[in-house]
Amino acid sequence: MSSSTAASGLSPLADAVPMSLCAREPHVPADRLVAEMVPPPRFDSVRFATYIPDPNQPSQTEAVRVLEGFAAGIGGTPAGGTARRGLFGFGKAKARTRAAKAPAGPRGVYLDGGYGVGKTHLLASLWHAAPADPARKAFGTFVELTNLVGALGFQKTVQTLSGHSLLCIDEFELDDPGDTVLVSTLLGKLVEAGVALAATSNTLPGKLGEGRFAAADFLREIQGLSARFRAQRIDGEDYRHRGLPEAPAPFSDEQVTRAAHATEGASLDDFAQLLDHLARVHPSRYGALTDGLRAVCLTGVRPVPDQSTALRLVVLADRLYDREVPVLASGLPFDQLFSEEMLNGGYRKKYFRAISRLTALARDAKGLVPDA
Repeated sequence: MSSSTAASGLSPLADAVPMSLCAREPHVPADRLVAEMVPPPRFDSVRFATYIPDPNQPSQTEAVRVLEGFAAGIGGTPAGGTARRGLFGFGKAKARTRAAKAPAGPRGVYLDGGYGVGKTHLLASLWHAAPADPARKAFGTFVELTNLVGALGFQKTVQTLSGHSLLCIDEFELDDPGDTVLVSTLLGKLVEAGVALAATSNTLPGKLGEGRFAAADFLREIQGLSARFRAQRIDGEDYRHRGLPEAPAPFSDEQVTRAAHATEGASLDDFAQLLDHLARVHPSRYGALTDGLRAVCLTGVRPVPDQSTALRLVVLADRLYDREVPVLASGLPFDQLFSEEMLNGGYRKKYFRAISRLTALARDAKGLVPDA
């Protein structure tokens, strides 16, 4: 067993029978969507104290200071309860009831920065640090939030989340005007209920959707949404690749297949067939699609053919990264998944994030191939 395989907890077997993602069609009940709105396994143990700011990037240290104060200002009782602390008063008690009108001005904090500067680490640390019962705190990606609305309906989602003290939204990048209006309205309702909001993105709130849609109504929604947040910039380089060697080159089909049969809990799929399968599974189920996986093995990686397919792959990459599932692949390297047109288009931030995360997972999977 290689040292990196041993460190990851993966168990090579003489001849395991790999699973197939293409054979899975998970059903996810709505109550599971709500129950799983917590930081993903990768961020179970992160705290502000475990975040290591880059000494050359003072904005990272400042972000920790601001978020620690923000966490201290979040009361532990639900929005419909009695006293809770002022969100930006950092310790100033303020009586609040569901009927009380929320004060004007920002009601949340927005972490803006490049890829891999630790925004999700800080957002999860905020969730852990907030002095509220875990059942009264919610954490999810933007996609997961819109999926929750789709599963529960808008009014039920408002009712469910209004009882929370904190809502953390990761990867807040809007894809279409409908989602923008939906989330803007939802967050407005939650602010009125006294829910503290925190979000991350690779774009400042006032720039969300820029380069994708120019409709006047859409831009008005964006401006209204940005007013709900106080932006905190975080500068720095991608920690996933800081000081690390280049990602391993793709392996051969034979190496990937052999590794899949030698690794307990691995899946093995042809990349093109997996992309076709993802079109038949709702993105809200991609997390369940990866349940029980210890490694993902893919043969024949090639450029994705179109935007819809690419966006589905981004969601799968996020779920695999959240769950720390190594990805071993043959074919093209992951930085060649998306065309130049895609990387220069409106969804480029999503694609670069996917490349960064898949590259990190490919590095994690290197130990599955002996002497690699």
